[in-house]
Amino acid sequence: MFPELWRDHLHLLRTNSQAGNYSYLRLNHEGKIVLRMQSLKGDADLYVSDSTLHPSFDDYALQSVTCGPDAVSIPAHFRRPVGIGVYGHPSHHESEFEMKVYFDRSAEQSPFAEVAASDGRDPGHRHAPAPEDAPPEEESVLWTVLISLLKLVLEVLF
Repeated sequence: MFPELWRDHLHLLRTNSQAGNYSYLRLNHEGKIVLRMQSLKGDADLYVSDSTLHPSFDDYALQSVTCGPDAVSIPAHFRRPVGIGVYGHPSHHESEFEMKVYFDRSAEQSPFAEVAASDGRDPGHRHAPAPEDAPPEEESVLWTVLISLLKLVLEVLF
């Protein structure tokens, strides 16, 4: 998923989280960062946010909630400090995990970065996110509105 060649290992953390509880971490490193987490015991889930230092399954920007290894790539444009929440899944009394933090140099070495920088646009300018990039909350509101409109049309027709 993330090429080993383009990563610099920054930190290794090994700790645990109780069932149904969060362990919170704070990331201050600038640039594109990759978090790789392996549950050694139990099942830990990963939530990341640049708007809160206490992300959860209700409030996050990025997540990885697999039953195996979890990985998240934190974009360079995220505000620092970045909040990291590790949730100990309630299916296990305790979850022990190991998290490796890497600096991702791939953006610096990308041949497309030069093209984007030389296309005449303001380098600080970010394009508007595509609808498929919308946060889950916005998608949920959009679907609710669309379903409500569809129900209204069906009521009028029948």
